[in-house]
Amino acid sequence: MKFLIVFCIVQFSFLYSDVPLGIYDKSEVKDSSTLETKVLQDWKISKKDPAIRQKLIEITVCEWWPGQKVRLPITLIAPAKSGVCKNILVGNMGLNLKPAFPNPTYLKLVKDKGVGLVLVGMSTIDAMEPKGKLHLGMKEWLIKTKNARHSPAWIWGMSDMRALTAALEEKKVFELSKVMVTGGSKRGVGAAICGIYDDRFTAILPVVAPPLGIPGGSFVIGLDDPIIVKANQEFLDNLKAGKVEGLPETTYQALTDRKVRRELHRIPLDHFKAADWSDKEIETVNKKVWAVCHVTDHLEMLKRKGTDVFYNVGTNDSVTPELLELGQKFPEFRLYIVPGGQHGGPKGAGYTRRVPMEKEVLDNLLAFSEFHFFNQGVWPKTPKAQYKWNEMEKVLEVTIVLDEEVDILQNQLSWTEDRHKAFELELEYDKWETVNLVKTENSKLYYEIKPKRNAKRLDFTSSHTVKMGDAKLTISSPLISVLLDL
Repeated sequence: MKFLIVFCIVQFSFLYSDVPLGIYDKSEVKDSSTLETKVLQDWKISKKDPAIRQKLIEITVCEWWPGQKVRLPITLIAPAKSGVCKNILVGNMGLNLKPAFPNPTYLKLVKDKGVGLVLVGMSTIDAMEPKGKLHLGMKEWLIKTKNARHSPAWIWGMSDMRALTAALEEKKVFELSKVMVTGGSKRGVGAAICGIYDDRFTAILPVVAPPLGIPGGSFVIGLDDPIIVKANQEFLDNLKAGKVEGLPETTYQALTDRKVRRELHRIPLDHFKAADWSDKEIETVNKKVWAVCHVTDHLEMLKRKGTDVFYNVGTNDSVTPELLELGQKFPEFRLYIVPGGQHGGPKGAGYTRRVPMEKEVLDNLLAFSEFHFFNQGVWPKTPKAQYKWNEMEKVLEVTIVLDEEVDILQNQLSWTEDRHKAFELELEYDKWETVNLVKTENSKLYYEIKPKRNAKRLDFTSSHTVKMGDAKLTISSPLISVLLDL
C-alpha cells in the first residue's frame, strides 16, 4: 500500500503542483516490445575501418501523444571481433538513415578499449519526423495538458534512454554493466536526464548544457527581461550597420537566424493566455520546464548511486547562464569551464572558442571514459579559489588551493572585466585573459590581477590539467564574480 501511495504521488504530482512536471514512466522507458525496431543495415564490418562493425536500426521512442509516434535512427558500433561489450557509451549522430562513423575519440574507445557505442539520431524537434510539424504538436499538447512531457527536454532524454533499451536487445553484443552518456547542447540535456531518471546509466558527461537555470532565454516568448531585449536589439542594429568591430559581416544574419530557430522550441505568451493559463502557471512553466535536466536537484541521489558526473561548459554561453550560482551553491561540482567558451554554431557568428570543439573538452571525454570504465587515474578534488581585494595596490589577490594527492601538469587563471549579463548577445563575445600559474607552497597558486582603472566587476576561474589514463583531464575551480571598489 505504501508503494502504491508513493507511486501515485510521483505520477500525478503535476496535477497538484504549480510545476507542470514531465514524468518518466520506467516501464515505458524499458519496454522493448514497443520499440518496433526496423533493421536498416544488419551487423557489417565498416568499410572505413575493418576493426569495427556497425548496425543501423530505427526505433519508436514513444507515442508522444495519441496517434503521434516519434521514430529515430540508431547506429550500434562494436569491435569487429566477436564478444560482448560490457562498457557502453551512448552518444549522438545525425538524422540521416545511414550508419554513422564514430569520431576519433569514440573510435579509439571501441578499437583500443572494447567499448560499445550507441549513437542516437537526435536533433531539434522541428527537424524530427514529421519534419516541420512535430514541434507544433508538442506546443499544442503542452498547452492542452499542462504536462511537460510535451517539451524539448523530455523527448531528448527519452530518446537516449530508449536507445539504450534497443541496444540491450543485442544480447550477444551489449551487456548491461557500466553505461556512460554524453552529448552537447540538447544532447547534453538528454545526457543529464539519463543520469537522473534511468538507473542503468552510471556516468554522464553533458557539454554546454545547464546543470541549473533556464538555457538560452525564456521558454515563454514575451517574458524576457525588457532591459536585455532592448540591449540585444541595439547590438543587432549595430551589427547590421557595421558598427561592431572585430566581428564578420555574417554575424548579424547568423544571430538573427538562430533567434528564429530557438523560437521554434518556445511558446508565445499569448498562446498560454488564449488557453486560460493563469499568470502563476505561465511563470512556473517558464522557470520549470527545463527542471527535468537540472542535475543539481539530484546530487545527493546520484552520489548514493555512485553515478559519475562531469560537465564541460563555457563562460560565454547563455545556455549555461547560472555558473556563478552553481559555484556558490555547489563548490565541489565537477566541471571544466572554458574561458571565453561559446556554445558552438551558428556558422558565421564570429565565434572563436566553440566549447564542443575545444581540445581540452575532447581530451576530457577520453579521460572521463577511462576513469569511469577502467578506473584509470585518480580524480582530483575541485580546486578552491580564494581572493582578497588589496585596496592599497588596487589589485585582486587570488589564491588557488589544489589537491595535494595528484600531479598537476598545467595551471591557468582566466578573468574578464565587466562581463555582460546572461542572455545578452554581447556576453558571447566577452574577452578573457589567461596566464599560467606556478605552484608556490602547500599546493597553492597565487596571482595578482590588476584591473583596468574604470572596471566595476571582475569574474575569474582557474583550470588545471592532470594525467588520467592515456589522456589528459582538465578541471576548473568555480566561477567567481567580484565587485571592485575603485
